[in-house]
Amino acid sequence: MSSNRYPAAVDVAIVGSGPTASAYARILSERAPEATLAMFEVGPTVSSPPGSHVKNIEDQERRMLAQRASEGPGAGAETVSSPGAVKSGERRARPGTYLLQDGYAFPGEDGMPVAAMSSNVGGMAAHWTAACPRPGGKERIGFLPDLEQLLQEAGRLLGVTATAFEGAPFSGLVHDRLSAAVDDGRQPEFRVQPMPLAVHRRGDGRLVWSGSDVVMGEATRENPRFELFDESLVRRVLVDGGRAAGVEVEDRRTGETHRIAARYVVVGGDALRTPQLLWASGIRPDALGRYLNDQAQVVFASRLRGVTSGEPQHGAGGALSEQSGVTWVPYTDDKPFHGQIMQLDASPIPLADDDPVVPGSIVGLGLFCAKDLQREDRVAFDDDTLDSYGMPALRIHYRLTDKDRDVLDRAKREIIRLGKAVGEPLDERPFVLPPGASLHYQGTTRMGECDDGTSVCSPDSQVWDVPGLFVAGNGVIPTATACNPTLTAVALAVRGAGRIAEELGGASQLAGALLMSNSDNKMTKQ
Repeated sequence: MSSNRYPAAVDVAIVGSGPTASAYARILSERAPEATLAMFEVGPTVSSPPGSHVKNIEDQERRMLAQRASEGPGAGAETVSSPGAVKSGERRARPGTYLLQDGYAFPGEDGMPVAAMSSNVGGMAAHWTAACPRPGGKERIGFLPDLEQLLQEAGRLLGVTATAFEGAPFSGLVHDRLSAAVDDGRQPEFRVQPMPLAVHRRGDGRLVWSGSDVVMGEATRENPRFELFDESLVRRVLVDGGRAAGVEVEDRRTGETHRIAARYVVVGGDALRTPQLLWASGIRPDALGRYLNDQAQVVFASRLRGVTSGEPQHGAGGALSEQSGVTWVPYTDDKPFHGQIMQLDASPIPLADDDPVVPGSIVGLGLFCAKDLQREDRVAFDDDTLDSYGMPALRIHYRLTDKDRDVLDRAKREIIRLGKAVGEPLDERPFVLPPGASLHYQGTTRMGECDDGTSVCSPDSQVWDVPGLFVAGNGVIPTATACNPTLTAVALAVRGAGRIAEELGGASQLAGALLMSNSDNKMTKQ
């Protein structure tokens, strides 16, 4: 007897369960409630409700187990401790993620030695920092006239607010010192401000971090026509007559393979595995995997002197806590880096035992740099070598250009200046994290205004020449961004989901009209 737990056919098959895949499920549940939806995730369910952020798990042991369960083939490897960041020459992942075993760098190239992924319901959104700044200047996608409305809708789905840390100790001090160093000559929207975060407070005042569960919302969870299947590896997108026709899924629990027919397929994995699945399916547009870009990251730390602790603190082991603050220094075209300034409750650099740290007085500064986009920066696929999931192995080709190195040098000088403006630097020099450390990979299934060979999908995220196949995730973003990409990626998913909802609605109306027509014909004959 077959142990098949999957439907034979659905209206929409969604691959992945991160925030953009979840946005498709949410929008379709709201706008096309009659449509049947099936979501497939290769990893296990690690939190409750499914897709929720592991930071919301208060028991540290249970949180660690959830992170380990998300690390797929990398489970058991040493991860970066908190506070701290992976340094040059190290190959360690952050908790909840895992690294490529090989193929991450080639001779003469910079590569991405710490390129990382997560395999779990909720994807990377179960582990992220929840920063949701809006893109500005050249980060914005000029050919989308409705981008602002899409970003607003993405903020609704993610539960974004800029007031979660309102009143946090010393956040006003940090803000004022940064403003004095940065704001002169900037337009209001580019001045120092609280970081928009996908987080809200419970009734007891504790923070709740948004994961894919928040994006799905009650509209999806209460939708009787929606089903989520974990531990389900989609091996191929099925194409019939040039149009997406379904997916081939391996049940990771039994090893059995099943085919599910679908009118639409959405591939919403990360920027490495989404193009991998298209490649494995024989869907290989010229730009697939190309224009891969990361955000080179510079980090530094300063200490606020002359401050004292106030109310009792909930320690977070050097991470962001309820009493911390997060400040945003927006990207500008003149200064093509985005600043994420976080107050911590411990020091990332060892201090003397007799030098106690006031929680929130250690300020971690990070600048993310926009990449000089190059067609040759790419993730390629080796059909002769299989990865841990039995898919064509990933091979990353990636170089920093002279322009990239110049921007990095400028970012180093800028972060020292900001560190001194805030307080007393804890080290003499900032350090640059190895490529891949940002986890903000983009461009590999990039959107384009027209099918000119430099993009994979249309402004509605539909893959050129494969009607019914949509791509989602950070890989769809076509511009060089420095800001955290999740808000923008969810905004693009909203647009694509809206397109499917319109077509499903039109098909429903057409079916209804045909039914009425047949009924009228019967009545006439009678």
